[in-house]
Amino acid sequence: MKKKIFANSFLKIGDVNTIWAYPNYAGLIFTADQVNTPLLTMIGGLNGGRTTVNFEFPTASLYTHSAATQPALTENESVTGVAKTHAARTQEKNVTQIFMRAVQASYVKMSNPGRLSGINTAGAQNNVPSELDFQKMVKLQEIARDVNYMMHNGAYQISTDADTANKSRGMFAEIVLGGSTVNAAGAKLSKTLIDYLLRTMYAAGARFQNVVIFCNAFQKQQISNIYGYAPQDRNVGGVNIKQIETDFGNIGIQLDAMVPAANVGFYEMAYLAPVFQPVPGKGNLFYEELARTGASESGQIFGQIGLDHGPGFLNGSITNLATS
Repeated sequence: MKKKIFANSFLKIGDVNTIWAYPNYAGLIFTADQVNTPLLTMIGGLNGGRTTVNFEFPTASLYTHSAATQPALTENESVTGVAKTHAARTQEKNVTQIFMRAVQASYVKMSNPGRLSGINTAGAQNNVPSELDFQKMVKLQEIARDVNYMMHNGAYQISTDADTANKSRGMFAEIVLGGSTVNAAGAKLSKTLIDYLLRTMYAAGARFQNVVIFCNAFQKQQISNIYGYAPQDRNVGGVNIKQIETDFGNIGIQLDAMVPAANVGFYEMAYLAPVFQPVPGKGNLFYEELARTGASESGQIFGQIGLDHGPGFLNGSITNLATS
């Protein structure tokens, strides 16, 4: 069977990590893939957040007031009393989902850290002295990337049987469900669009305690173009807007490669948190060895993680923006 290889990657699925399939090379270790996870890092990372013992967990319990009016009660009406009214509550929720990776290395692979392929100059050395430790590090990075991606882009699905996966709802889906969103219809990001969204969020009840704009590279440059003012200087030019002053408070700017290029998200960070569902006796995100078969060692990393996104009305987004 032909091995499946990810695009722009040397990751292979389902094969064994042998000295011939995965040779060692001298040189500093790099990846061109994004390993930064800004949203996940800002709300606690893979070691922060809270825990749950049920894959469904509440994100908010909401109630509403009647419209504000000027009462016109007479003295007699105050004596007889007014009709009783009660505020009903509703619940918003999300789910944890499984994140899992497996690794394997043959004994021959682990016992040949000094065998190098490629350019083999005298004195060269392998910068990966432990193959399994390197593979576990890569898999943890992949899980963090997946969690960060889910927190922006996750589509909600709840498990109804063992063959149906839980999928945690991300911020953009939550904003569509209960927040404020503006469809730019292909227009470029502008102060007019941002001002309109902020007014809409305020009218919907947003509190602007710690709102941060999450955006990809193109929209980050647009924000700097919109709000930037560079004083004249013979030696320095350019701007890098990291915060904007608005009528509703200061709003931070965060570059995140996993935000869709055509979207910007306005997230109320005060109520965001990762939610972990630990396995008794093992923890939240753990590595364990698998049964040994033949002359190799294998293991898996397992965790159940979801996003507590808080109530949707605190957040906003602008979608379908121009990207060029």
